[in-house]
Amino acid sequence: MLAAAESAGARLVSVENVYMYGHANGSAFTEDRPHAAHTVKGKLRGRMSNDLLAAHAAGRVEVAIGRASDYYGPRGGVQSNLGDRVFRPVLKGKAASVLGDPDQPHTYTFVPDIAAGLAVLGEHPDAPGQVWHLPNDPAEKTTRELVNLAYAAAGTTGQVRSVPNLVLRALGVFNPTVRELQEMRYEFQEPFIVDSTKITALGVKPTPYAEGIAQTLASYR
Repeated sequence: MLAAAESAGARLVSVENVYMYGHANGSAFTEDRPHAAHTVKGKLRGRMSNDLLAAHAAGRVEVAIGRASDYYGPRGGVQSNLGDRVFRPVLKGKAASVLGDPDQPHTYTFVPDIAAGLAVLGEHPDAPGQVWHLPNDPAEKTTRELVNLAYAAAGTTGQVRSVPNLVLRALGVFNPTVRELQEMRYEFQEPFIVDSTKITALGVKPTPYAEGIAQTLASYR
């Protein structure tokens, strides 16, 4: 990817997660947060991001980086904490399953907002050479509150259940995707807020959670 952008003389827009930051330690993540990953995936993500910014600083290629929190939205799928395990049962009035503690505040990034943010980073003259958090609704909501918004929007009721760690371990023996979730479980055990105020200066606005959840429900119907 980097080599292709260099040879084409094009701007490289990289979409990243926030694994490289590590634990939140009680404060919201902003783009100037030092990398303090304690996980294998987080340390790798940090090295990749540093390599891209170094290539930009060296004048090899123009780079802009967009980072998203845990995503949700239409076709979110099984890997999203607000995906198949939530919206399918919500529509049926059954119990929804989530990772970690559902009563911890957690930022989720709406998939269409990821696309909109990356499009702006690909064109805006001020975007290159910087990290930008892709737009998130600034309202701090717990996972339970967001799932309850989904129940209300669907006109159903149900419980919010946390997937037991022992169940994840057992499933991980046979499913490599589930096994990889174990390392990142800490994100859902503590307050995890990603501040995206910076990107609003480029004219990007986040979709409110209520609207994003309504659109996601519609895609699951």
